[in-house]
Amino acid sequence: MGHPLFDLSGKSAVVVGGTSGIGLAMSIGLAEAGADVVASARHMETVEAAAKTIESKGRKTLRITSDVNDRASLERLLAGTLAAFGKVDILINCAGRIKREPTLTVSEVTWNDIMNTNVTGTLRSCQIFGRHMLERGYGRIINIASLNTFVSLTEVAAYAASKAAVGSLTKSLAVEWSSRGVTVNAIAPGVFRTALNQKLLDESERGKELLMRTPMNRFGKTEELVGSAIYLASDASSFVTGEILVVDGGFLASGVNQ
Repeated sequence: MGHPLFDLSGKSAVVVGGTSGIGLAMSIGLAEAGADVVASARHMETVEAAAKTIESKGRKTLRITSDVNDRASLERLLAGTLAAFGKVDILINCAGRIKREPTLTVSEVTWNDIMNTNVTGTLRSCQIFGRHMLERGYGRIINIASLNTFVSLTEVAAYAASKAAVGSLTKSLAVEWSSRGVTVNAIAPGVFRTALNQKLLDESERGKELLMRTPMNRFGKTEELVGSAIYLASDASSFVTGEILVVDGGFLASGVNQ
């Protein structure tokens, strides 16, 4: 039996962008900690697969698609979850987009697409679910920041600016909402191997440098983010708000490694 502060039994969670990579790991982790979890994303096939995994943990879920660029889809996600579970205690915002290109020539279309998904998408989700949480007087919101919130990784300026903005937005919402029972925090993952970046990490010079800059001398496994998510989603973190929790194997602490 785990510590009761970390028990999520009776809680309901929505993970936007929760059907792959980091989001999926967090969706499954919250279910294992006792929560009913709705893992939502744009494509029904990934929503379906995530739902089956959550149900295999003995938890309830729903199959609802959403797109953070479509406000109405987030409204439907909230309405569906409220109809089924009566409340949303926990919101994790995992939807994100990245594209590498030189900043000198990055198009405004690319810049705006990335900002719209990563920052404005997070804002939309926080507004829609935050209103419900504020009315109830209870909520745990977790946004996904990045190493790029703090430092530059070359040729991803739009992504970096968006993730710096997610860190700032997290603090702004914490300041406005925490006295009303809703905490707002972020997790900043270091370098984690996922299906999307496996080739980059294992077969490129950039991957070698990322590894060299990580003092643990390995990349993270997505399940290593679960503990942080459970902590910030639970009553263990009841006095923690406006925090960006870095889970990076020592990357940001590191200067020279050899």
